[in-house]
Amino acid sequence: MTHSDLNYFKKQLLEKKTELIDVVHKTESYGREMDSEAEAMDMADRASKSYAKEFMFSLSNLERQMIILVEEALDRIQEGSYGVCSHCGETVGRRRLEAVPWALLCVQCQELKESGRLA
Repeated sequence: MTHSDLNYFKKQLLEKKTELIDVVHKTESYGREMDSEAEAMDMADRASKSYAKEFMFSLSNLERQMIILVEEALDRIQEGSYGVCSHCGETVGRRRLEAVPWALLCVQCQELKESGRLA
């Protein structure tokens, strides 16, 4: 992978990381707002707000997991192993990296993983 390719993907990953961090912060802020509003509500409204809050926090957890994947991809750029399948060692295709810049696996190994044939 060329230096300009690595810079391109690094920029994509940093932008995604910023976007994800913003979502996590907004979700946490929304959760705090919901807590402060809950005191003046009846039981049904509190239950509804509680469910919405749990849903938002579950989204936040997914975003946090994505941040970890993005950070790991940035580490691979630094280490020089970015764009190499972590299973078979083959090159991860550019189109796959453009779609999923934090991808660990090439398309073939990802398909094996999704079908349960790869641990």
